[in-house]
Amino acid sequence: MSSETLEISGKQISLPTGLFIGGEFRKAQAGKTFPVENPATGKEIIQVQEGLPEDVDEAVRVARKLFSSKEFQEYGATNRAKCLHKLADLMEEHFDELVAIEMIDTGKTQLQASTLDVPASIGTLRYYAGWADKILGQSSFDIPKVFGYTKREPVGVCGQIIPWNFPLLMFTWKIAPAFATGNTVVIKSAETTPLNALKMCELIQKAGFPKGSINLVSGYGKTAGAAIAQHMDIDKVAFTGSTATGRAILRAAANSNLKKVTLELGGKSPNIVFPDADIEQAVDWSVWGIHMNFGQTCHAGTRIYVHEDVYDKFLDAYTAKMKAITVGDNFGKETDQGPQNSKVQYERIMGYIEKGKEEGAKLHLGGNKVETQGGGYFIEPTIFTDVKPHMKIMREEIFGPVVAVAKFTSEEEVLELANDTSYGLAAGIFTKDYERAVRVTSALKAGTTWVNLFNFVHWSLPFGGYKESGIGRECGDAALENYTEVKTVYWNMGMVGLQALAAFVRRENVLMCSTERAADWPEASRSCIALESGRSSAVSHVRIDRLFAGACASDIHQLLSFITFVTCVP
Repeated sequence: MSSETLEISGKQISLPTGLFIGGEFRKAQAGKTFPVENPATGKEIIQVQEGLPEDVDEAVRVARKLFSSKEFQEYGATNRAKCLHKLADLMEEHFDELVAIEMIDTGKTQLQASTLDVPASIGTLRYYAGWADKILGQSSFDIPKVFGYTKREPVGVCGQIIPWNFPLLMFTWKIAPAFATGNTVVIKSAETTPLNALKMCELIQKAGFPKGSINLVSGYGKTAGAAIAQHMDIDKVAFTGSTATGRAILRAAANSNLKKVTLELGGKSPNIVFPDADIEQAVDWSVWGIHMNFGQTCHAGTRIYVHEDVYDKFLDAYTAKMKAITVGDNFGKETDQGPQNSKVQYERIMGYIEKGKEEGAKLHLGGNKVETQGGGYFIEPTIFTDVKPHMKIMREEIFGPVVAVAKFTSEEEVLELANDTSYGLAAGIFTKDYERAVRVTSALKAGTTWVNLFNFVHWSLPFGGYKESGIGRECGDAALENYTEVKTVYWNMGMVGLQALAAFVRRENVLMCSTERAADWPEASRSCIALESGRSSAVSHVRIDRLFAGACASDIHQLLSFITFVTCVP
């Protein structure tokens, strides 16, 4: 299937529009397409193929066939690592194209796309390429006469559903650990931001990945996404997105084949400024805490708690920094904040702003739409003060450039406020007190905590949440556990079997003495079993070390310690 050419900021960029199945781009079976729009203008920029359940079925069939093949089983970790490195190389060669696609698809600025999204995606690929030949098991010599070891084997066919806020980064977060550990993948991109996933599949094709190892089905959550979650031949599903959708995926997984599930979901992250904090540092990072991706990130610092002693000083400086943010065309060199991702998201954010005002919070800054020449979905950076704990803007995930600032008086009070949420994805504190930093980060119920910074995540360390913020971890070596099954192997190196014991009992038909009656026996022999004799008139007391010819008492003692269903009697 041929590609189309997009002109993005003066660059001519080739972009495939088909589903990517079995190493080639193809049309959807129903022949349907869906539009992709530029959030800076609200206008359509391209149509891409829309995958439906039958396309998911085909992608799974192809992925399963490859996974089960001798060719793929023998492909080896070294070759998988080479593929991931080659893909990273190609991303570096196409760096400017990937930046431009990310910008037009999501509304990100040049600064963010070029310094965060694309470099972090490349780093993720190289990190997991390094892990590919280090998926090791364990061995045990602690059981006499038995050698035990474990293997970490790939799960199988992995379904992956990624969000619209970081489409390129989440694509690599998902496929890299899955492929590195030897799985095959069927991935669905978000319907509002499918373009860089398509470009990445073009690069995957060039990198020489085994055909069918990575399959992409672009489409909507209610059709393609649901088909992945409930598919009977998908062994594991990974999802990043809203908590509500995460629940639906968990139900679908349970109601189908009980597939393994990892979920990275929503957040309502607290950001705490203690009185001893470096205020300038706290302000700068707190601005980034909400300004990163224009608030469209699950770990955004949307609840800022400032100690009453420094509240006014912090708020004045914070307001000045937020007010200085330039909102406009994300391709503009002076722009700090581009558009929200879609009309749906824009209307959701504006709804929360109105709700905050209705509930009595003070609109301290912003709260309005920003009019631009091209149209689009732009919102001013917004600060609410006088916010009470029960208000929706303090409790629900807004996913936009809206922050609530509140006072606190003590460490105990702010910890109670910070943990008073159904989420537990991230939290941050600002303090110069090392003991407080350790104490407070330990008390915060969140999967990621920051000290004197905010919104910083690295591919080499685990990322995920407590409570309703998800199940499992992305990134770091923790992600490898999501994509492997542990197999335990026991190898007999001379242990006497239970069949030999059973044969002796049937042959001799004896009642063995209890440990009390064997007090004068050697220590190694003081573990006995009792079996009722079929000959009541002939009861024999037999020493353990006579049970098996050629077996020492310590061997039998070790054997009997594992026989939990045999009872000792006096």
